[in-house]
Amino acid sequence: MATQVHYPLLTAEEFLEIDFGEHKAELDNGVIRMMAGGTARHAAVQTNLILALGTRLRGTGCRPYGSDMATRTKDASVRYPDVTVFCGRDGSTDDEAKAFDDPRVIFEVLSAGTARTDLSVKLPEYKALRSVDTVVFVDIATERLHVFQRTATNGWNEQQFDDPVDLPLPALNVTLPHDEIFARG
Repeated sequence: MATQVHYPLLTAEEFLEIDFGEHKAELDNGVIRMMAGGTARHAAVQTNLILALGTRLRGTGCRPYGSDMATRTKDASVRYPDVTVFCGRDGSTDDEAKAFDDPRVIFEVLSAGTARTDLSVKLPEYKALRSVDTVVFVDIATERLHVFQRTATNGWNEQQFDDPVDLPLPALNVTLPHDEIFARG
């Protein structure tokens, strides 16, 4: 009879101390989940978002971070969204932080392999964070946006755009042009 090994669940703090080297991983309810790298198109759209947001947010106290900056969504979950905007985190006391737990806007660039997890597992975690105003899913295959924005009554408004549309982000007082999000050159 085979012996079943039980591993202890990790906390976010324990996970953030692990050096995975060249590998990427997330913490999902205490369990390490390895992550694959993205495609060139995925990386290009992620870069487009960071550039567009960075230019528009300069001097506002808000800043976009790429997928190297973690977001703590629970005591035992750590996510690495493709782009996350944090506000009020530009002081020198935050320079060594590996994760923040108060994002304002989150972008996930979808791929065939991640879409289901992003929408069914990560979205509820993001929506549970009181600081989150907007979660945007960017479909690179169809160049469509799926947007969730918090309402004044703490509900959520969901919009799926099938046609090219500029993306208003009221929480940041900016609008991102569709052509900049999906620019190829």
